Amino acid sequence: MASPAPTPRPPRDTTGLRARLTIPVLAYCGILMAVMQTVVVPLLPDLPRLTGASASTVSWMVTASLLAGAVLTPVLGRAGDMYGKRRVLLLSLALMTAGSVICSLTADIALLITARALQGAAVSVVPLSISILRDELPPERRNGAVALMSSTVGIGAALGLPAAALIIQYANWHAMFWVTAGLGTTGVLLIRWAVPESPVRESGRFDVTGALGLAAGLVCLLLAVSQGGEWGWGSAPILGLFAGAALVLALWWRHQLRAQRPLVDLRLVSRPRVGLSHVAALLTGFAFYANTLVTAQLVQAPEASGYGLGLSIVQTGLVLLPSGIVMLLLLSPVSARISAARGPRITLALGAAVIAAGYGVRIADSRSLVMIMVGATVVSVGTTLAYSALPALILRAVPATQTASANGVNVLMRTVGQAVSSAVAAAVLVHHTSLVDGLPLPTLHGYLVAFSVAAAVALAGSAVALLIPGDPAPENEPVRAEGARSVADGTAKEDA
Repeated sequence: MASPAPTPRPPRDTTGLRARLTIPVLAYCGILMAVMQTVVVPLLPDLPRLTGASASTVSWMVTASLLAGAVLTPVLGRAGDMYGKRRVLLLSLALMTAGSVICSLTADIALLITARALQGAAVSVVPLSISILRDELPPERRNGAVALMSSTVGIGAALGLPAAALIIQYANWHAMFWVTAGLGTTGVLLIRWAVPESPVRESGRFDVTGALGLAAGLVCLLLAVSQGGEWGWGSAPILGLFAGAALVLALWWRHQLRAQRPLVDLRLVSRPRVGLSHVAALLTGFAFYANTLVTAQLVQAPEASGYGLGLSIVQTGLVLLPSGIVMLLLLSPVSARISAARGPRITLALGAAVIAAGYGVRIADSRSLVMIMVGATVVSVGTTLAYSALPALILRAVPATQTASANGVNVLMRTVGQAVSSAVAAAVLVHHTSLVDGLPLPTLHGYLVAFSVAAAVALAGSAVALLIPGDPAPENEPVRAEGARSVADGTAKEDA
């Protein structure tokens, strides 16, 4: 029996306060997500003492969030396409907030790791928000809003480190998580008030088998990548994880091709415009992450090393702060204008090339604090250009009913790139060490090799961007919130 035709919603006021605050509220939640990923970094050196756990166990507070975010982002993106993007966005923010509350109440390492896994769900905030913006905004406002939303990842990372360090330095470490819990609660309330439910849905049943298969394959893959340096790249556990990942993902790929409503539409991924965008996301994620990771270690190295500046974690955060300010105030609108004039693939290629130029500055001079800040800021400029272009490419290449899941896969590829970048940087720095006051420290040459690798990957990303076919006009424009509810099969049930 056919479902009844949907009842049109009353037109939404696009001039009122709520409508005007939709973009700022979504951007706030994106920044909060990135802050949540970095706030634990200043705590890592002290957590063994505070929790009574070993350093290797404590490192799982980072690994758990990484794994959970990678697994949940495509799954929650697909759920958003099917059941409502605002609804799933609220769920991801609620899980993040619950994780903060747990962290603020306990020093038990098992509970802390579990809570950090809950916080990993927040990674889906950005792809879900970008999809909402596509559904709600007219084309003339969409590019700028998507560019801002994409930039929140770098902005939050740059702001979160010094803010967390200041709280930890002048208050109890639990206070940091109480602050993030309050910010998360505020985000949930603001989303409920200012962000409408997207009118675009895709019908069908959720692919549970595909979700479980993808989760198992990604956990094996990312666990092997993130723990390979510690467990040994040739050890039986790491080789077993890589083999398991290959087997599970191969079976998952076969299932996705046969499923009527797959979790990830691999036929879309096989299109050059979509597939090459995902490859570019992987390479850009690798190149971007080396900037924050390696710079923080370099400036905190003791002066006795001959190159280090001996900065505290607070000072380190302040070194990276200009990058976030540049991304927030300057580059997002510039990126949107370039994409509007030349197309997002040109913006992506330019951004990746600028990242490589920033690493060129770092290779030329990594002893001067001023030049370190200049180089880091140039890398952030390129990252802003590249990250703002990636979702624009995806939005132009996939149907409106699959934007959240497609952007979720794109964010997943960035996450995998970051995980590989972390492993490669660690391997390079461990290979190039010398004793300083009896302690093994990376040499300056090791840092320069790491910068060179990141620059080469960025140039590869620029080349891949240029291979993406020319930008078409946006396809499958959704029915905006002012009109009737739109679904893939033309039917849906109105939200309560």
